[in-house]
Amino acid sequence: MYVCSCFGITEAQVKKHADAGACTPRQIASACKAGTDCGGCVRRIQALLGRDCSRRDLTGQQREPVAASVTHPVPAASVTHPVPAVAPLAA
Repeated sequence: MYVCSCFGITEAQVKKHADAGACTPRQIASACKAGTDCGGCVRRIQALLGRDCSRRDLTGQQREPVAASVTHPVPAASVTHPVPAVAPLAA
């Protein structure tokens, strides 16, 4: 059965990503784009993950984190902002 009709993602695919470590709708979206277009499937994804992830958590199985994209922030020292000269206010 299709969960996300925008991208053609099925329940089986969501479960496969959950088995691989995705435990939130955001992690599923990162893995297969489900839930990133119209958003109509997010509650269905939550329902699928809620049962699946809570069951795993109760059994005490450790889950591997889902690979996330890495961002490289710009060091603060390399960012310069010109400071305008301000004249003191006359009293």
